[in-house]
Amino acid sequence: MRKLLIIGHIPSSNTLRLREAVLCGARKIQSEIVDLDCKTPFEANALDTLSADAIILGTTENLGYMSGALKDFFDRTYNETIEKKEGLPCAIYIRAGMDGTGTRRAIESIISGQKWRLVQAPLIFRGEWNEDFVRQAEELGEAICAGLDAGIF
Repeated sequence: MRKLLIIGHIPSSNTLRLREAVLCGARKIQSEIVDLDCKTPFEANALDTLSADAIILGTTENLGYMSGALKDFFDRTYNETIEKKEGLPCAIYIRAGMDGTGTRRAIESIISGQKWRLVQAPLIFRGEWNEDFVRQAEELGEAICAGLDAGIF
């Protein structure tokens, strides 16, 4: 079995919809070899990361930075996972009220230190809420799960 870990911060009904859409997209693959694990940053721990074969990180943009919840996850797990998951396939989605640039840079800096591998450009949902965000989040989950299922990562 391979494990896809989805860690999504969900402070609102819309961010919950995004995380659920990522999970729904991953479930569309109906893989017999990929196990899905979906948690908030507060629920996830180093063992979750160490057992993952790919990870999708979701956050809000807070004052031009990632959510405190995702930062807390990194703070709690970084030292336990560094150099143990090099090359871990990773994808990011950001719910940004502004442009998401600072949030993206902050997350990319941490995952670069971890030597994780971004397998696609970060998905940034900018500005006012748009129902198309849900479709895009679902496509993200489907793509990452399909890649894991096919052995691409």
